[in-house]
Amino acid sequence: SDEKLARAKAMGADVAINYQTQDFVAEAKKATGGKGPELIIDMVGGDYIDRNYDLAAVDGRIVQIAFQRPPKVMVDFRRILAKRLWHTGSALRPRPVEQKAAIARAIEENVWPLIAAGKVKPVIYKTFPLREAAAAHALMESSEHIGKIVLTN
Repeated sequence: SDEKLARAKAMGADVAINYQTQDFVAEAKKATGGKGPELIIDMVGGDYIDRNYDLAAVDGRIVQIAFQRPPKVMVDFRRILAKRLWHTGSALRPRPVEQKAAIARAIEENVWPLIAAGKVKPVIYKTFPLREAAAAHALMESSEHIGKIVLTN
């Protein structure tokens, strides 16, 4: 929404694109002088995969972190060759416990000090007591929130 775009810009975004009303591929290309972004982090999948190949810069990287649309799609891999693209994936859930522990330690060492110093702050839209989890879920499904929805005891 326009409200979410304004909030993103107020938080420091250089460019914000409303994918509901704008073509994100065209807008992102315009924002990068036609070059395309060097890194795309995709949690949508589906038809976005082919669009990401079109959008990405030469030697660009695409990191798949989730799928909100089907994970199986038909794509034209010639763009991977022509642009020398890297498309990789990363997920926490299937990793061994040792890797998860190492990631947690790295976050504790590198990210937590930034949070403690107030340099990085989560954007919390609204909190709900656990007994109102259904209302919190309804808010999440409405997509009206800007930031995190938190359940408390």
